[in-house]
Amino acid sequence: MKHMDLLKLSPPRILVTGFALIILLGGILLSLPVSAAPGKAPLPFIDALFTSTSATCVTGLVVADTGRDFSTFGQVVIMLLIQVGGLGFMTMATLVALALKKRISLRERLILQEALNQSSMEGIVRLIRKVIIYSLTIEAVAAIIFTIRWSFDMSFGRAAYFGMWHAVSMFNNAGFDLFGEYKSLTGYVDDFVINAVAMALIILGGIGFIVMSDVMDYRNRRKLSLHTKVVLSCTAFLILFGALVIFIFEYSNPKTLATLGFGGKILGSFFQSVTPRTAGANTLDIAGLRQATQFFIIILMFIGASPGSTGGGIKTTTFTTLIAGIIAMIRGKEDIVLFRNRLAKDRVLKALTITMLALILVIFVSMLLSTTEDYNFLMILFEVTSAFGTVGLSMGLTIHLTVFGKIMIMLMMFAGRLGPLTLAYAIQPNKEKELYRYPEGKIIIG
Repeated sequence: MKHMDLLKLSPPRILVTGFALIILLGGILLSLPVSAAPGKAPLPFIDALFTSTSATCVTGLVVADTGRDFSTFGQVVIMLLIQVGGLGFMTMATLVALALKKRISLRERLILQEALNQSSMEGIVRLIRKVIIYSLTIEAVAAIIFTIRWSFDMSFGRAAYFGMWHAVSMFNNAGFDLFGEYKSLTGYVDDFVINAVAMALIILGGIGFIVMSDVMDYRNRRKLSLHTKVVLSCTAFLILFGALVIFIFEYSNPKTLATLGFGGKILGSFFQSVTPRTAGANTLDIAGLRQATQFFIIILMFIGASPGSTGGGIKTTTFTTLIAGIIAMIRGKEDIVLFRNRLAKDRVLKALTITMLALILVIFVSMLLSTTEDYNFLMILFEVTSAFGTVGLSMGLTIHLTVFGKIMIMLMMFAGRLGPLTLAYAIQPNKEKELYRYPEGKIIIG
């Protein structure tokens, strides 16, 4: 492709191309012998590409044990892929440009607008500066706390490495860990410090940089935007309601909460409610959860995080808009109102489009994998939804996937990170202006 052809690409196509190239580069690096742990054979390229996709799309589904199968070089590559994938490659490119004191062009601002899911370009570079400052500050503080806590369990150097690595992974909602044996944070199920810091990182990474910026500016402006109010209220509701449901369903389950004290039960319930915000880390054995809990987590994973965040899913604002629309329709109201603000019809239509595209994608791939993977349907649905929501939770299917299964899950992670609508815009032909409108017709609904 010529340089001029690249310049003509639309912002969605540039985002898709950029992420694809980063994934490919990561796959090549992770398949090198230097990325394999001492005494281990280099990963097959399909597994290296899967790991690269999972890291860049900040998911956390793994076909190789990050702590045991990769060398320090391989683990650092994964951490960098998580950081670039979480913040977005355009954010990282802007960081370099700002460091070199280069001017951000109009076209670059348009791409940043698409990447951060913003409605306008106004203040976009200022927002990018805040994204970088907030991210690095939060990760640094969390890394210090993790280091202090883990220095009681391991050498200080190893604790510092673990602290930095997991701070990046948790804040970017990636779900990768270095503890080995695919056990994530199950060894710290009732450890308050680890749970509190990890949950704080997941929530902050999942609410989105726009919301963080708005909250930080509250002291000066004394008001929050409608977007921030919706994100914070929906996130709080999903976490509290989710924790309550998990606590009730798992209270007497000997494989999860039954063996823990009351404090451990509370922490375990809250962590498993927070992690479907697309984090992927877990303190309870996901395969040991009751089926009702597993299905409930599928719903939470499908909703996912918030716009402009490091997470995936249909997003909290989309979910809130749909629920508000249902309530308005039942009440016979013409307008959908949130916090005394009326939503435009195109917002509702966009929410419906995103949800239907996501549902079609998840259902289609789940049906497809149910014919190629010899496992029960709930396990497959859980895996596919986890990939789409870029969550990373698994009931144990990932390491048993066929090559076809791995390819489909990679495509789901890619679609989930970029968003089904961005992907649809990227692959559709160039839009042409409609020169006429058809007459309005009526059909019976319901």
